[in-house]
Amino acid sequence: MAKPVNEAVIIPTGGEIKDGTVLDTNSPAVMFSLISMNPLCIVHRAAPVDDDAKEIAAAVEKWIERGVGLVVLIGGSGGGRVYDSSLSEDFTHGALESLLEKKSVREIWGKNGHLWCKLVCGEKNGTLVINVPGPYVEAKAAIEAFCQAYRQAYSENPVGLSQINSAMARAVLEQFPENELRE
Repeated sequence: MAKPVNEAVIIPTGGEIKDGTVLDTNSPAVMFSLISMNPLCIVHRAAPVDDDAKEIAAAVEKWIERGVGLVVLIGGSGGGRVYDSSLSEDFTHGALESLLEKKSVREIWGKNGHLWCKLVCGEKNGTLVINVPGPYVEAKAAIEAFCQAYRQAYSENPVGLSQINSAMARAVLEQFPENELRE
């Protein structure tokens, strides 16, 4: 049975967020969803980090060491470079995959602007860590699906990392019904 998320941190990723080129509208939406899930939850918004695997891992480790219940990373989950070397590389999913002790990973393939997206849901030292895509509608769908699936952990039918991750992937995919989900 999952414990309540009483403290969470949101970590936006990407140089475009860090330097202010793109306004971070995702963090407030994620915060709203987390507080709706647990009105007593303390939610921090960390300073944005660059798309750099070491920086992302260090930011996550810092909050795991502080003992927060949940770390939510925003952005850096696409993989356009998989299809075209001129597209930017994203590092969030790779940093999380190497950092987390237990994890569930889902890939979404399609025409969602990313061409490919990888969502990671895992745990380390009792802290749950998830990532959501950068585009607002996808981030909002993913965090709302997370909250709904996580709430089920308190019901008679507890869910695990895989079920939470699948729910998040389905929610992102539903934003683009013509796409297919491959796991």
